[in-house]
Amino acid sequence: MGSTVVLIFSLAVTLAAFAFAAWLYRWVKAQPAGNARIAEVSGYIADGARVFLNREYRVLALFAAGMAALMLVFLPKPIWQGNALPNIIMAVAYLCGAVFSAVAGKIGIAVATIANGKTAEAATRGIRPSFLCGFRGGAVMGMAVVGTSLMGVALVFWITGDSSALLGFSFGASSLALFAKAGGGIFTKTADVAADLTGKVELGIPEDDPRNPAVIADNVGDNVGDVAGMGADLFDSNVASMAAALVMGSALDAAGVGGGHGVVTVFCYAAIGLLASIIGVATARMGKNGNPTFALNSSTYVTTGVFALLTALATALFGFDWRLWGASTVGLLVGTVIGIASDYFTDDRRKPVHQTAHASKSGPAFTILSGVSYGFLSTMPALVGIGISALISYKLCEPLGPGYAMFGISMAAVGMLSIVGMIISNDAYGPIVDNARGLAEMGGLGDEVIGITDELDSAGNTVKAVTKGFAIGAAGLTVIALLGAFLSEVNEAARAMGMAAFAGFDVMNPNVFFGMLVGAGVPAVFSAMLMLGVSRNAMRMVDEIHRQFKTIIGLAEGKPGVKPEYDRCIDIATRGSLRELIPAGLMTILVTLAVGFIGGVSAIGGYLVGNIISGLLLALFMSNAGGLWDNAKKYVESGHCGGKGSDAHKAAVIGDTVGDPFKDTAGPSINTQITVVSLVSSLMSALFLTSSLFK
Repeated sequence: MGSTVVLIFSLAVTLAAFAFAAWLYRWVKAQPAGNARIAEVSGYIADGARVFLNREYRVLALFAAGMAALMLVFLPKPIWQGNALPNIIMAVAYLCGAVFSAVAGKIGIAVATIANGKTAEAATRGIRPSFLCGFRGGAVMGMAVVGTSLMGVALVFWITGDSSALLGFSFGASSLALFAKAGGGIFTKTADVAADLTGKVELGIPEDDPRNPAVIADNVGDNVGDVAGMGADLFDSNVASMAAALVMGSALDAAGVGGGHGVVTVFCYAAIGLLASIIGVATARMGKNGNPTFALNSSTYVTTGVFALLTALATALFGFDWRLWGASTVGLLVGTVIGIASDYFTDDRRKPVHQTAHASKSGPAFTILSGVSYGFLSTMPALVGIGISALISYKLCEPLGPGYAMFGISMAAVGMLSIVGMIISNDAYGPIVDNARGLAEMGGLGDEVIGITDELDSAGNTVKAVTKGFAIGAAGLTVIALLGAFLSEVNEAARAMGMAAFAGFDVMNPNVFFGMLVGAGVPAVFSAMLMLGVSRNAMRMVDEIHRQFKTIIGLAEGKPGVKPEYDRCIDIATRGSLRELIPAGLMTILVTLAVGFIGGVSAIGGYLVGNIISGLLLALFMSNAGGLWDNAKKYVESGHCGGKGSDAHKAAVIGDTVGDPFKDTAGPSINTQITVVSLVSSLMSALFLTSSLFK
């Protein structure tokens, strides 16, 4: 199968994904809507999300311009040392990665802020039409993210003919994702924590009571954090997995090792993954009285089966190596296992959530202890799964020749991320139905409709925990593959300088051990900076909520015509998140550079290993513990353990408040942080090789 045919196939599937996304968007927009209050509040949410994204992207545009200028001067080597064209290509590829990621996020926000109101009003006609509206709204984001990532990688690779330029493209996507996820996470949890503490705990009013000044900011945050932010995160992971595989596949093809199908196989499998996601989304349905969680999971399993079948057919038809198919299938299956493990620890039908809810009857300390304990327990299946998939794919592809073992791991990452279109669709469904629940309450649609949206929201929380676990697991395999790409880049630079190649990194080497210790500490510091940002910002918003309840006459009583100043809370969340997001992201990049220039490539090898292990552990723990606390609160609110207003409910709300920055700010941002430092290391490998303090 020639490279030209693969390019045409990849771009054709991409265009099909865009056409399908456009059809889904029109379908969602055409759904009936007539409630004036819902239209009004949806407008507030859309305006708030648009204002935040515009301000955030202006800040990130300045950062991207500065980073592109530095890359133009120094990468892949200082511009004064030779031909300037590779430096120009690298800088332009970086900017393209950032722009593509931003565009995907804007598309997702545009449809999500329409779909939330449509989903709320669809609930008046039953759970099935409401589910379909929320899911198809989320699927627009899924198709847009994967379509733009595949198109971007294909065009950069075939226009430049340089696999290293893909690292620049991937770094653009990753750096924007790092800040978008961190900024969106700080915004959404600032509003969520402030709204819960003042509304539920202090005043005893419902979650989405329109009297609460933070309620609109909370709904805006769901979109900028869980739609744009998570979309950028998975865009980054998908691009990084393809970039790592293509860097190694290009090196293998150039060396004439194996069958010479490395690059072709990566693109073919990635395009089939997008095609499988289109089929999975198109066939997603639920019965009239069905379970939304079952419907979401079933569509994921359909996509998984279609991918496995179509890649097997492509492998047989075009003569790809079956070992590479086996590696991608192992990654795909392990991704499913990680999702099932996350589901067990976060689903409100399972024992861990029930136990945490029952512990809440004894006070918030026991809520926290129970959630922390189950959160740590939940990390083991995923970590073992990532380790097993890396081990099996490595051993499976090792007989193909030198370099194919690490390429096998990269193919496992490609396989795990092959269904990312469906995963993003499921993830974006979550904030849409969460917003729909609030809109149903604010629009006065009645208890039956609120009950339907509560059921959809509970499914969204469970599936969000699954998708976060999947994203973290995929990032784990991806960064292991990026470690192989880093070694390839180091050895290519070493050969060009007449230096000996590196076979690996010896843990007994003090440079390597130094790097491991520093790398292990970075995710903890990064998480602390983000959560402190949420804490500081939430305290400012709590003060603002108190001020409004004291000074706006009739607000607390809910007198007709009296409205809170929603825009003040949106502004606090926006300004605070933009103030807090840059330092945490810059810290990870600067520490990486410091380790590289102090200890060289050996220290960076250790640094990446320490960062990967520590980051995966913390990310899985925080994501699952936060999801568990959230659903334990909802389990109590559904009438168990005393129900709403009980002491158990107040304790569960406190647990959920602790879990909010865990699951929606720090946890899912760590996997992006790991990817960023891996890409910085690969891009700077030649400079680290020649300019370090200790060799």
